[in-house]
Amino acid sequence: MRLHTKEKSAFAQSCNLSGGNGSQGDSPLAFTLVEVIVVISIITLLMSISLPVFTRVRQSARWVITMNNQREIVAAVNEFACNNDDSYPDSVANITGEFVKDVWNWLAPTVMTTCFQRAGQKYRSMSSYLSRYIDNPDILFCPNAPTKNERLQQAWEAGENWGNPDTTHDVDQFLGVYCFYWNYLGELDGGGPRFRGPRGSYDSGKESSVLVSCYMGYNPYRSPDSFESCEKFDDSKISYFEGSEISYSREDSSDCWRLNTSHGAEDVSLIKIKLHAGFTDGHVEAYSPSETVKMDVIDYTSTDAGRPGSFYIPEKSLPRRTYR
Repeated sequence: MRLHTKEKSAFAQSCNLSGGNGSQGDSPLAFTLVEVIVVISIITLLMSISLPVFTRVRQSARWVITMNNQREIVAAVNEFACNNDDSYPDSVANITGEFVKDVWNWLAPTVMTTCFQRAGQKYRSMSSYLSRYIDNPDILFCPNAPTKNERLQQAWEAGENWGNPDTTHDVDQFLGVYCFYWNYLGELDGGGPRFRGPRGSYDSGKESSVLVSCYMGYNPYRSPDSFESCEKFDDSKISYFEGSEISYSREDSSDCWRLNTSHGAEDVSLIKIKLHAGFTDGHVEAYSPSETVKMDVIDYTSTDAGRPGSFYIPEKSLPRRTYR
């Protein structure tokens, strides 16, 4: 095909503009180094602005999941009460009996299955009471905890027959990352009346109204002189805290977050963390460490070895006469 003179000229110009000669050095479509740097700077700026926003959105989503989890737990326990004369299940953390002399007679409120065979007709596994009301045990795990114990489903389904295949024990315990307070007893900080978890869906005015909460504790056996929680600590504004890190679990529990400190438990009011709790009336609300009361596990030991430490419960859940 032959091209006329004008057509040849137009074709040559188009080749030159598109870099058809293999060289783009004179092409007006090429980016200069300054333009590339400006674009990269803009992208970096946008990312620095958007990443914190995405982080906050993800955190808010996890809090929503936590609140939904606790609502489902409260609904399950209240449904149990409806079928059992308005009474809540027994606390599996109560191990009082002749076979546990010289050790604590209450375990941590995070216990879901105890390694002790309990006296009488009392079950040692929470799932023995609640499995018909809770199909998915994932709701018993806080989404803000670092990692979930891979045996959670297996332990929940096994119930009274739970024995961890990773150990050589005949029976094993299993710990969660929420605290379960129905029919639980504890020692409140400063003396006075003991903490008494709700016994039923009725309000007697003598028990706490909290059924479940996020775990926050101090000085547990695996993290001495440290705070622990299923929620990640924000220690950026508290200089004397030694940093937030993962408190790794054993085979019977999930990982938690740890905040190291050498100043003791009195620093709790300065900790920046958002916790949630579910109450007997079905509602779930957020609270801060400054709005809590310290509770110790009741025990008979004379040593701190192996003790579960202290736990922080929402102050507003206590009967008015037990407030600080």
